[in-house]
Amino acid sequence: MENSYKYFENKECQYYPCHQGTQNMNCMFCYCPLYNREKCPGKYTYIEVKGKKIKECTECTFPHEPKNYEIIMALLG
Repeated sequence: MENSYKYFENKECQYYPCHQGTQNMNCMFCYCPLYNREKCPGKYTYIEVKGKKIKECTECTFPHEPKNYEIIMALLG
């Protein structure tokens, strides 16, 4: 895919790829804008760390899949 306003892939990032097995990794949402939402369309679980419930998104590739750009923008709108 070509870099554009909907898609950006940074293969020179020290963390690339942050999720294994994802093709056409969209780095546009490197930090997920849906993280603070209690319910999001991604794949997440909750873990307990020092007595606090933390959203854990290691297995989630939702914000990195190019086809989900419009969905994320609609949720943020």
